Amino acid sequence: MPAELKLESSMPHLSMRRSISSDGAVGTDRLRHLEQAALRHGVPVEDVLLIAVNLYGITSDQDRHRARVNLRLVRRPDAPWQIIVPLNQPASPFRLRSDELSLNGEVVAHVGRIDADEAVGGYFRNDGRAATLNPNARSRCVGCGWCPNTLEAAADPRMQEDQGLDALLHALGEQHPRRSLAELTEVTVSTGCFEREEAAVAHLTALRPALERAGVKARIGFLTSMLRSDEAFETIASKVSPFVLRLTAEHFTRREALMKATKADLRPEQMPGLLMRARAAGLDTSYTYIVGLDPMEDLVRGVNALAGEVTAFPNFQVFQAHTVMMQGMRTPGAESLEYYLQARTAIERAMAPTGLRPVGWECYRPLWYFTYAGEDLVDGPR
Repeated sequence: MPAELKLESSMPHLSMRRSISSDGAVGTDRLRHLEQAALRHGVPVEDVLLIAVNLYGITSDQDRHRARVNLRLVRRPDAPWQIIVPLNQPASPFRLRSDELSLNGEVVAHVGRIDADEAVGGYFRNDGRAATLNPNARSRCVGCGWCPNTLEAAADPRMQEDQGLDALLHALGEQHPRRSLAELTEVTVSTGCFEREEAAVAHLTALRPALERAGVKARIGFLTSMLRSDEAFETIASKVSPFVLRLTAEHFTRREALMKATKADLRPEQMPGLLMRARAAGLDTSYTYIVGLDPMEDLVRGVNALAGEVTAFPNFQVFQAHTVMMQGMRTPGAESLEYYLQARTAIERAMAPTGLRPVGWECYRPLWYFTYAGEDLVDGPR
């Protein structure tokens, strides 16, 4: 496939030659490249390794297109990470055989579990203290070109009535690791299928009492760009709070070309004011952003403009090109690991003064794992 050929040709620095490392052990030029990149940017090699896995994907004998993969790095076996990657990337330098993930023949991680990445009604994160709900058929949202939802198997029915929400929460309660939804501190609604602000507000105002009936007092988070009016913010503040608006900013350039119209019509210059008004109404604020679609200068400009308007660390995720078409959506240079390490540094410069820090379990494709802005990140579920 051209996609795989392009991916391989974009990585000329990762040669196939084997070499002898400085300590006398047999190593690879590919692993040495990651180590050199880590030294150059002052970050742990483990962080660079995990960013690279997200960027290049994995080649394996698995028949799944995308999967949730739980892995433990050889160098840090005490810290398991869950990532979502395409498993059908033959040109990737990472190969999965049995439970071993190798980089050009050298084992770098052990895989504990592989789950199909399906669009389901809901699932748990943060060791059962957070849940993600897809109550409005997220799999049916096919509007944005970079979104891999259309590649997923769908098992997420549309919920339009209170009884549907009650049934969904009851089913989740049966799946909870300790069968207690009362442990939830965060419930995130993840769907792109509310095409009108009124419908989104109606759903949120129905979700809060449904959660209360299930014994849940958690903060509700909503990934959306549909909520924009002061009236909506005031209604949510009075009937839904505690609440965090996670604005689906996604990227700052080429929005009309890559996004569906209901998202593209929110212009980047409008985003700071929108978040400011949400904060003024008493809501927490954050946003989602896909690293790899914007030129670096646009990324820096946009992140700096939003830094002062968020109360929770944004979800910055590595863009994964699952298809030939998606590969063409990358901004020039974003096929290389260097782009993402530069983006990581630029984002730290903008966000570190806010005091906010990445939370390990909140993002499957992050830029940070063990350190952030030169400081160790707090251990916890990932």
